[in-house]
Amino acid sequence: MLLSLSLLSGCRSSQPGGNQAQIEQRLLQQFEQWRGVPYRLGGFTQSGVDCSAFVMNVYKNGFNVTIPRTTGDQMNAGVAVNPRQLMVGDMVFFRTGRNTMHVGIVMRNGRFMHASTSQGVIMDDLNQKYWRDRFIRARRVL
Repeated sequence: MLLSLSLLSGCRSSQPGGNQAQIEQRLLQQFEQWRGVPYRLGGFTQSGVDCSAFVMNVYKNGFNVTIPRTTGDQMNAGVAVNPRQLMVGDMVFFRTGRNTMHVGIVMRNGRFMHASTSQGVIMDDLNQKYWRDRFIRARRVL
């Protein structure tokens, strides 16, 4: 599936997170606090974090929005989003193994932040073949 990212620049001021510029700024602040934190399955602190705990912490600390702890439960949080209508702050989900899911948060310019198993908390390109081929859904909670 080819992800066509047309990040909409519309205002979401009626949503908890505010408009796109505010959302992006808060996400960048959270990213700077978490950048490079190593991946640890089941971890939820800055000494080690897994993907779902990273996303949960970003929403809680950056926006005071509570979402479930696990990727499986996060896949049902908020509302479904068409991949062609992704906005900054949306959650994106991937099937990375037969029974393994991964989650990250959309940023501008086709990027997303996530807790990588090999590199810790980083930003990646959503349009890399690896992520495109594994994309399964997107959800919006902001």
